[in-house]
This record gives sequence, structure tokens and C-alpha cells, in this order.
Amino acid sequence: MARLLPSDPSTVGGYRLLGRLGTGGMGVVYLGRTDAGELAAVKVTLADLADRPDFRARFRREVAAARRVASPWAAAVTQADPEAPKPWLATAFVPGPSLADAVARHGPLPERSVRTLGAAIARALAAVHAAGLVHRDVKPANVLLAVDGPRLIDFGIARAADGAEDGTAITGTSVVVGTPGFLAPEQAEARGAAIGPASDVFALGCLLAYALTGRPPFGHGAVDALLYRTVHDAPDLAGIGDGGDGRDGGGLLGLLTACLEKEPGRRPAAAEVAERLTGHGDASAAAPVPLPEPLSIDAEWLPPEVVRTIAERSAAMLALPGIDPTQADAAADPAEPAEPAEPTGPAGPVGRRRTFLYAGAGGALALAAGGVGLWAALRDDGARRPAGSASAGPKGPKWTIGVQADLSGPRKEIGVEQERGARLAVEQFNASKDKPFALAVRTADDAGDPTRATAAARRLADEPSVFAVLGSTGDYTTVEALPVYEEASLALMANSVGIVSPINEKNRVFLRAAPDHGFMGFQLGLYVGQQVRAKVLAAVQDRFDDQYSWEYVTSLRGAMGDAGGRVVPRVVPKSVEDYRPVVARLMAAGVDAYAHCGSAVGAARAARALRAAGFEGAKLATSTALGSEFLRLAGADAEGWVIGASTTDPATRPTAEPFHTAYAKRYGAPPGPYAGESFDCVNLMIKTLENEVRTGGSRAPRRAELAVALRKAQHVGVMGSYAFEAKNGDFALLGTHLFQVKNGRRDYLGPAPSSVATPKPR
Repeated sequence: MARLLPSDPSTVGGYRLLGRLGTGGMGVVYLGRTDAGELAAVKVTLADLADRPDFRARFRREVAAARRVASPWAAAVTQADPEAPKPWLATAFVPGPSLADAVARHGPLPERSVRTLGAAIARALAAVHAAGLVHRDVKPANVLLAVDGPRLIDFGIARAADGAEDGTAITGTSVVVGTPGFLAPEQAEARGAAIGPASDVFALGCLLAYALTGRPPFGHGAVDALLYRTVHDAPDLAGIGDGGDGRDGGGLLGLLTACLEKEPGRRPAAAEVAERLTGHGDASAAAPVPLPEPLSIDAEWLPPEVVRTIAERSAAMLALPGIDPTQADAAADPAEPAEPAEPTGPAGPVGRRRTFLYAGAGGALALAAGGVGLWAALRDDGARRPAGSASAGPKGPKWTIGVQADLSGPRKEIGVEQERGARLAVEQFNASKDKPFALAVRTADDAGDPTRATAAARRLADEPSVFAVLGSTGDYTTVEALPVYEEASLALMANSVGIVSPINEKNRVFLRAAPDHGFMGFQLGLYVGQQVRAKVLAAVQDRFDDQYSWEYVTSLRGAMGDAGGRVVPRVVPKSVEDYRPVVARLMAAGVDAYAHCGSAVGAARAARALRAAGFEGAKLATSTALGSEFLRLAGADAEGWVIGASTTDPATRPTAEPFHTAYAKRYGAPPGPYAGESFDCVNLMIKTLENEVRTGGSRAPRRAELAVALRKAQHVGVMGSYAFEAKNGDFALLGTHLFQVKNGRRDYLGPAPSSVATPKPR
């Protein structure tokens, strides 16, 4: 990092500038730091470029493109002001070298590191493509290496995947966009209409080949020669093994060869590349998986020499001597006058950060061995704050909403939606001009594994700025996590958790933002008895979760009794794959409706047997069948099944139309199950915090006070109403919703009956 020049501004936005990270034809990238000690790379454009309408339009698009990408492997935008006299953009600082620097300094990376590198960047590209964008400049200089994984940066020439530029085009149809040697043949030939997500995959193949061999696959030399070889020559993949470890069916050579196909249509999608690199993909599959599996990175994914480089650079960042004196640049940022230099001794922020770095683990080399601990060090100024207190951000106090969810396990479809809904709520709040504080989101992935839930909860509870947590996705991860939040007096709000008995009635912090399994089972029973008018309901549990099944079966029995019918219960071992004998016995018993109170796998097995037997009665499943697994396993046999769950469809609610539009714009797809409910829950948390801050005067509210206030709160959100029982935090309302499988997809039917007096609709 170079020292600041006297002509450089001292601050940009809420960031104090510490030094120059780099310069280019479009501006300067500075290292900036907030009052809370958070580091950012602050890109400030040149004044003469800022006066050009076409450039300012391009900068606006870069900001918009970066904000549309939701991936842990793409550098996140923290702040930006495209309308400033000198437009600027701040992204999360990554304390490591670029891939280009690392290979130049230390040589090629081992295959294990390249697999992790490729899996992460492919996931970032999948998120880019899911947002409807094409990066167009995937190259070693645009990939930064950190101990907790690589980051894709620089969306300066990203464009819409359909080629649309929204009136802000900056390149003509005859201009080659990208970096020669790391661009696709269609880019080399300036075939604009052909440039799409597959172009990024080609560039990714070039990047991975470079990481493995230390040389670009189309060599070096003049630009014209590079472009010609890219279009006409085979890539140089010598030295890349074709056996690998067999996870992708052809080793890295086979995968890279596929990525570097000349025809875009023959290349795998980024999501497929990600899955094949981590062993989940199938090279012979007819179609790639639509979304890659979330990635968990080993702290030792990089070679020791690269980690040492990261540690050395991080130590240099944290041990900065102070703020270089600069002249105030009123033209650059008239609202931000120059400020005096920060204290550099132990009492000042810099001194605290230096002490934290070296006293904690014996210096940079110890941090290098510590892996992800280094990243944690970069995000804490070392000064301990009271639990539940806010940190100072660029725009005032900063609070954090935690999200504990299954982001990589069996219920990741729901967990990812919960995280997205939470992030959208926070982003919309932060975009408001009169907000009294700034908000952030911090996630903890428990992978749906109860044995990992406690550690995930601890990561959130130990962060002082976290004032409430959304989660977890599953019943038993929530049960395991709750004692941690109870100990920390930290409110835990769950909208997809229905289990009752293992949760202590005397807990002080749990809030159930959805009906429990018993209430949902009762409403399903009312639907069968009142609207379907069935008399004999088969209630089958497949032993995948006895507590879950028992709560449903018991409630179904009560509801059917109230409706004048009865239940025929059956227990089927989890190992039974052929349900035909079970169905035959149930039909012989005269059942005219079937409810599967178990897993999605068991429901799919039952669906096949029921269709084969010609069963014509109603067929129901519980919330475990809400994801894509049931539809995938059951196929056409799922047709007509009704699924009960505690989520609804935002597309059917007029009040949710703005949310639906904002979500689709943000993530490039319509919201899935529990996204809207998570949006509501986080808005309820924000509203409660605002009220407590407003009434608390100068004293920041404590976590325990917020938990009590949340239980007293009532909220009308875009998806419905929310209220809680004061004594135990249970949901005080009813909210079971029905979906029916039609033509291979779930269609929303409406809410389930909530009273035995509910008449059958005409």
C-alpha cells in the first residue's frame, strides 16, 4: 500500500482514508476505515471522468450490478455514492493478494487449493448469473485470496445477461471487452449477442488453468495473437492431470476442457462447475443443477506460503502508523471536511488493533497458522463492548441482525430464502434517509445438523452488536441452539420451527413466528373433514422423526373427530421403500384420504404406491414435502397432492407485491418459501429496536429488554400478522397454508380452515 498524497482527500463518505491500494485509468482505490475499525476498499473515480455522463452511467451500473449479486464469494458493496462529485464505491476489504500476485510470487497452486478456488468463484459466478448479469472480466487480478476463501471483485464491465444495457451502453458492438488471454472466443470476436454466462465459464476455465500451471492457457504476447489463439487454437493444458480424484468423472483436465469449449452451448453452467469441483455434480447429467451447493472452506485451503503472505499484509494493515496528513479536497467531497489525524498510541483505535493482533496469538505467523481467526481479527477493533451494544458505523450506531440457518444441509432451500428475506429487509432499512442507526446481517450456517447448532449460535451470541437472531431453519437445530441464546439473553425468532415439547416453557428469549406442528396438524385435519369431506383418513408416519410425526398424527385425530370422521394410523419403518402393501391394507380398511406425516422421501414412496393402486382420495403431506425434494422424487406421482405449511405465496398477496418485486429485482428470481415471512420477522425486529432506541434516551437498549419488547410486539407484515404469547413466546395466531401440486409445481390454494365451524366454500 502506498502513502496518501497531499492532494488526496482525508475522508470519503464515512471512511477515513489510510493509504492507496492502487491506481488506474479510471481512479484510485484507497484503504478506508470506519470509526468502528471496519476496513474497506474505497474506489474513487477521477474528476474528469466524473464529468462525462456516459462514465457516470457506467459507474451507476457497476454499483447496481455489485449490489444485485448475493454471494459470500463476491466482495460485498458496503457503501457507494454514484452521484457524488467524484463517484465512489466501497467494498469489503480482503486482506490478501490477488491470484495473479500469489502465483507470480509463489508459483502454481496445488490441485486441492485450485478445487476450492474454483468451487468458490464458480458459486460467485452462479450468483452473478442468477442476478441476470455477466461479469465479462474473470481474470487472476480480479480474484483476491483470503484465509476464509477467495473473493471475486470488479463488476465495472458487468452487463445484463440478455445483452440489455438500459440505455447506458459503454461499448460498441465491435469493441472487445475483457482481458485478452482470459476471455471467451465470442468476446475475442466482439460477438456481443453471443456473450453470456457461458463466457464467464470460459474465463473461469482459463483462470483455473493459470492457477494450476502458472501460465495462461493461450500463452503470452501481442493482443492480436492472444485473440487469434483464443478463437482458433486448443488451450495449453499440459501438466494438468486427467485422473484427479475421480469426483467429477474426468479429473480437472476433463472439467477444464469442457469449460474451454469454443462453442458457448457446450460449456457447463457455473453451478455445475461448482458442484463437480466439490464432488456433488454428475458429468453425465442431462442438465446441470440449478443452484450450487453452499460451500464450507477448510481454513488450510491455501499453501502455507500464501497464508504467510496474507498474514504479513494483514499485519501491515492493522499496524498502520496513523493517518497521513492530506489537504482537504472540497471538490471531491464538500460535505466531508478534512479531519485531524487519529491517535496512534495504545489508547487510539490503531493502537488497540495492533495490540489485539500481536497479543492474541504471537504475531503474524501465529495468525497465519490460525486460519480463519485472521479474518475475525480484521473485523474487530479489539475493544470489548457490552453484549448487545451497537458499534459505530459510517452513518452512526450500527446494530446487527443474526441469521442462523441451514445454508448447506438438507433444508438449505428454506435456509437460503430465510437469509435472503432478512437481507432484503435490512437493505431496505439502510436505504432510508432518516434511519436512526445502520444495520448489518451476520449469518451462521448450522447445515441443519443439531451437533453444529450450538457452535453456530455461539458465533452470533458472542458478537456484541447482534441484538436479535432469526432462526434456526429446523426443529432440532433450534432446540440445541436455544440454551446459548438463553444464556446471552438474545431473542431468537423462528418462522419454520414447529416442535413443541423440547422447548422449555419457561424460556425468556424464544419467539415462534408460525404455528407449531400440533396446530398445523389440526388445521390440516379440518381441511380433510370440512372441505374434502373425507370420513376415514390414513395418517402415516415413516419413523424419520417420531416427535414430529406424533404431533401431527395426534392433532389430525382430534380434528377428524371434531369433523365427524376418524383416523387410521400406521407406522412404517424408515427402511421400507415399497409402500404398495401398506397402501393395499389402508384401502382395505376403507380410507378415503391419505396424510403422510413424515419425510419427503417417504411421501414420494407413498405417492408412487397410491397412484399405482388407483387411489382417488385426497392425498396430503406436511411441511417436510414443501421443498423440491418431494417433487423431484415423486415426479408425476405428486400430481394433486396437497401440502400444508406455515408459509404462504407472496405472489397471491396484494400487500406483498412491493416485496415480491424488490426480491425478484435483488435476486433474479421470485421469492421462495419463508422469504416473505423472514422479511416480516426482521422488519418486526427493526421496528422493535427503533421503538426501544427512541424511548431509551441516551442509553442503548439491552438484549434482555429487546427480547421482552419483542414478545409484547404486534406486527402486520406483507405476509400476515404476528403476535406472541407473553409467557413462552408461542405464536398467538393461526397460519397454516395449503399448496397443491399441479403440473409439477406448487400452486397456492389458500389458508387452511381454522375453526370447526368453518363452512365448506361453494
